[in-house]
Amino acid sequence: MYTKFWRMLTATALALVAVSAAVAPVHAFDARAKAAVNTNADKIAIGSYDPVAYFTNNKPVAGSSAFKAAHEGATYQFVSAANRDAFVKEPAKFTPQYGGFCAYAASLGYKADVDPTAFKIVDNKLYLNYNHAVNKNWSTDQANYIKKADGKWSSIKDKAPAELR
Repeated sequence: MYTKFWRMLTATALALVAVSAAVAPVHAFDARAKAAVNTNADKIAIGSYDPVAYFTNNKPVAGSSAFKAAHEGATYQFVSAANRDAFVKEPAKFTPQYGGFCAYAASLGYKADVDPTAFKIVDNKLYLNYNHAVNKNWSTDQANYIKKADGKWSSIKDKAPAELR
């Protein structure tokens, strides 16, 4: 009976993960685009969240179209001119790893969209994930996932997500 309970619990947990993975993330992207940076149709990165705020506020904060800067074909939005200026001065310090694609997916050799609220800062680098369930899983072995993604990113960054499936 005890084993049956754990099997049922495991099956239920897997079903919940599958359902949460089926829900589209907040920030939609084009699966055919070969861009190395994850943007929406308007070329806005991170679903218009301010990349500097992840570091200064330790949370995602929506940016404003009044404060924006372009970098590597994407437009980033900010909550203030000060955040925009900090980004312009050192964009590599603030841009998310793997072009803002899902860090977990990159570790598997894929490019997937993200929920900008599913994030971690590790060694002063911003990592985004598909959703909170994936972010939680990624966090259990993040050093290993980062190492794998770092090794695969150069071979997948210029490919369309649809090509990698």
